[in-house]
Amino acid sequence: MAPPTPLLAVRGSEGLYMVNGPPSFTESVAFQRDSGKNCKAVAFSKDGSLFAWCNGEKVNVFNVTRAELLHSFDLPKTVCLEFSPKNNVLATWQAYATAKDGTAGVPNLQLHDLRTGKCLKSFVQKKMQNWCPCWAEDESICARNVNNEVHFFENNNFNTIANKLHLQKVSDFVLSPGAQPTKVAVYVPGSKGAPSFVRLYQYPNFGGPQSALANKSFFKADKVTMLWNKKATAVLVVASTEVDKSGASYYGEQTLHYLAASGESAVVQLPKNGPIYDVAWSPNSVEFCAVYGFMPAKATVFNLKCDPVFDFGTGPRNAAYYSPHGHILVLAGFGNLRGQMEVWDVKNYKLISKPVASDSTYFAWCPDGEHIVTATCAPRLRVGNGYKIWHYTGSVLHAREVPADQEMWQHEDEPPQNMKPQLGGSDKPVSKIALKNQRKHEAKKAAKQEAKADAPQGPAQVRTPQNALQNTVPAMTTGDPEVDKKIKNLKKKLKAIEQLKEQAAAGKQLEKNQVEKIQKEAALLKELEDLELGV
Repeated sequence: MAPPTPLLAVRGSEGLYMVNGPPSFTESVAFQRDSGKNCKAVAFSKDGSLFAWCNGEKVNVFNVTRAELLHSFDLPKTVCLEFSPKNNVLATWQAYATAKDGTAGVPNLQLHDLRTGKCLKSFVQKKMQNWCPCWAEDESICARNVNNEVHFFENNNFNTIANKLHLQKVSDFVLSPGAQPTKVAVYVPGSKGAPSFVRLYQYPNFGGPQSALANKSFFKADKVTMLWNKKATAVLVVASTEVDKSGASYYGEQTLHYLAASGESAVVQLPKNGPIYDVAWSPNSVEFCAVYGFMPAKATVFNLKCDPVFDFGTGPRNAAYYSPHGHILVLAGFGNLRGQMEVWDVKNYKLISKPVASDSTYFAWCPDGEHIVTATCAPRLRVGNGYKIWHYTGSVLHAREVPADQEMWQHEDEPPQNMKPQLGGSDKPVSKIALKNQRKHEAKKAAKQEAKADAPQGPAQVRTPQNALQNTVPAMTTGDPEVDKKIKNLKKKLKAIEQLKEQAAAGKQLEKNQVEKIQKEAALLKELEDLELGV
């Protein structure tokens, strides 16, 4: 049972509190404000009936429907939270750490039974990337990536591995949404001249390549993002390289591939050259929108034959957001663009409104499909923090500006300031897909920011694993290739510092010059912030 009105969780230097959605926009009296300033992570359950947060002392689970505290777990260092689809399990993750003598650390990924409050299972999960197990929507299957295998558990019994999918160097997988039978898309990066590939399987038929539902191999792929449609009939794969060898793009290149569960596959031909900023499936599962090409970017809707259905022309945009019911599409330009939004009726392909949400670092549809939340949050931007609730016709229904001496914090899956994605060129904003890939690439650095509460959470609607990516907006690029190079060099130095800090945490004795490098971190972060905010 969902709460009677949509709720937003807001956290920042004023603490953690909830705001009622349309039409009241008042602070919820059912949820008692947590006034602490060390709230590291928050999460709603898929249906919005449960809410969890870590305040630096405990992980608390609140029943929104009944307005009561359900559980409290003694896990003060938790930085990631996720509910299973049916609210039976809460997954928590803390940064992994070895002892000073080099012995292995304790299990840092816990799965909690929300009916009894007991810990069902603990795992060692060293990396933040892909930290959370993935469930089928009915929770009959749960899976996690372990070395070269994907391990499957059934009916939340984590003491027995029910099935294994073994592929050498498998680095990512995505379970299909919807009803059984569950399908799984797996990615294996290429090596030694062999191409990368994505394969689709139906659980539990993992007999080898011949048992795959579909297979697509491709070169030019250092990493991929895989997106199932809602009906689990097809997957879109955005393949990205770190470097564009043609020299057309400073930050690499992307290609878009299509795989159907029926076995068909294709390369999606995009009519304009340049980066792929965003790709989004329509909830109807028969169309998808791509935003691509050197600025001004094109946006095009394609059908399942990968043929163009409607071309929106070019404009200052780098993101696409379908409403929950699929009847409205927002094309937006965030990051170094000015926050222009185009709201389209996709049934008739008519432009409804063109609101502007300047300096936005967060975007989300409300579950009712009529209202939109935009926000400006730290650490991406430390001034002008606040949020707005819009009607899709373009009118602002409610606005909240945070006092100048206060901050409102971004989501826990948002990278710290020194982790901006590096896709897109000097004149191109960075995509949400790039944001996800960058999180994977520098996940250890994100975990290290936990102590500073530097990966905070701003206003949040009910989030699901399928739409979590929809909530983030592209980060900034400067528009100046020389400045971009300086930023890249600073990030390399900061990454080296993070590696030194990890070595020190593991008990290694550092040299004097290495200690001096670590001491320069604050100055480098300040220099990086000045460069990135000087857009």
